[in-house]
Amino acid sequence: MRKKIVAGNWKMNKTLSEGIELAKEVNAKVKSQNASNVQVIIGTPFIHLAEVNKTVDPALVSVSAQNCATEASGAYTGEVSAAMVASTGCKYVILGHSERRSYYGETDAILVKKVARALENKLEVIFCVGEVLAEREANQHFEVVKSQLVNGLFNLTAEEFGNIVIAYEPVWAIGTGKTATSDQAQEMHAFIRKVIADQYGKAIAENTSILYGGSCNAKNADELFANPDVDGGLIGGASLKAEDFSAIISARSKH
Repeated sequence: MRKKIVAGNWKMNKTLSEGIELAKEVNAKVKSQNASNVQVIIGTPFIHLAEVNKTVDPALVSVSAQNCATEASGAYTGEVSAAMVASTGCKYVILGHSERRSYYGETDAILVKKVARALENKLEVIFCVGEVLAEREANQHFEVVKSQLVNGLFNLTAEEFGNIVIAYEPVWAIGTGKTATSDQAQEMHAFIRKVIADQYGKAIAENTSILYGGSCNAKNADELFANPDVDGGLIGGASLKAEDFSAIISARSKH
């Protein structure tokens, strides 16, 4: 049975001390909730990883990096390798986020290398896919998302793919206040599951968690998570407040 997941992506927010405090608050909220059926993940900046991993109870909250390098080690000033991420106690890494693709030019070829490094280091990958507004308006959204899946992940064996979580980001709904409708989210999640089934078979597709990552918040989480193919959320701004994040976890737990 596939995991229900609520993952927070803090992006470039919170100083180290602020991040530790937020991690404590999230851990306390999760401990007090009856939500043992939900895998809770927080994705912090690199400098937070080691301390946050010491701060949270790994039975309640897992920790994720937001990126990793394409190379294993070497003269790559400013980069952080997957091995370094894993050495902090992290279980996950977010790869292919729309901001990495658009701001930093990450291509499918780059992501293939990053995914390989992550899996070599026993990290589970939250792999982001999604279309921009122009692609949605041109009715190319299915084509774009399928291409990202095929070119970024489908070189993996079925066993390797078992360590992948998909996050669908309608890029036009991130930070804009817009949200895909519940029906739009379900439609794309079902499409993604079918694309995975066509490549790896129905059993693997049914076991793959697919998260919604487009301005999910405490107000719309319940409606989004009621959909059969929406297995959880990759949460941005709402993950920066423990109270809001907790409400989203509660919504996922109910369905």
